[in-house]
Amino acid sequence: MVIGLFCGLAASQAPEFAQQYRQRLGGAIDELRRVVVRFDEGARGSGLTREQAVGRLTADPDPLVRKQGEAQDELAARLARLERQRQAFLEAGPFARLLIFVREADPGLARATYLDYEPAWPATAEGLVAGGTGFVAGWALLLFLLRIGRRLVPGRTRRLRAV
Repeated sequence: MVIGLFCGLAASQAPEFAQQYRQRLGGAIDELRRVVVRFDEGARGSGLTREQAVGRLTADPDPLVRKQGEAQDELAARLARLERQRQAFLEAGPFARLLIFVREADPGLARATYLDYEPAWPATAEGLVAGGTGFVAGWALLLFLLRIGRRLVPGRTRRLRAV
């Protein structure tokens, strides 16, 4: 029972972790957008598109300038990727959000979320179902392991009772 409860509690944290990740995702998008918009404004002020400005920077012989151009290009690509992910979260239902998180989580954001994660008691249907599923899975796994253990332990045979 304790194993099942532990597994249920652990599994119920998945929706909470994903929710905290989505909050961090919004903050990352806001900050990346500020940086990209500032760069785009600077490019427009010089009569260039973002692509032209990045191209000019990455073609520069100075390694520092070239790296800045590459970094800006990576920031814009990451912003686009995170915005697509947030849109997918917004369009998905509760359980689909967990699948999106598992498939598409940004490693840097997921790690930062993990480092700041605070467990919470599940108060959503998603959390309760995940907890119940974890409980059943943990209980089933324990029963399975006990059954295998009984078969592997030598000298454990059933005694026949004489009637």
